[in-house]
Amino acid sequence: MYSPQRPLARPRATFDAAGSNPGDLEESMLRLIHEHNQSSLKLRDSTEKAKKKSIRSAARVSELLVDTVNGGVQEAFVNEKRIEMEIRALTETIVRFGKQTDQWLAATHAINTAIKEIGDFENWMKIMEYDCRSITAAIRNIYEA
Repeated sequence: MYSPQRPLARPRATFDAAGSNPGDLEESMLRLIHEHNQSSLKLRDSTEKAKKKSIRSAARVSELLVDTVNGGVQEAFVNEKRIEMEIRALTETIVRFGKQTDQWLAATHAINTAIKEIGDFENWMKIMEYDCRSITAAIRNIYEA
């Protein structure tokens, strides 16, 4: 990621203006410009490589994040479906128990009605027995008198 350390300063060339040739100065200047251009290209290339690597890394991170989020969403979706199935099953059970309870209520109501009728019949029989005894006693009193 980091480029190798480059020297911060170049050694200065000694320049003697009196004995120098203008062509040497021009050549030195061209060489400096060429070196500058070469180092600029290398820096641009390394920057471009770092940029591409960063983009790939960011894409991978976003893929991992999406996978993580989607995994949680998928698990929640599966749980939701399972809960909906349980709700349907419980609703069917509640309806079945409701019908069974209604049947039991109808049966107990019928039994209660039958018991009441038996009690009414028993009471009527007692009244009839009492009336028969009263009539028998009255006939006996009339016959004996």
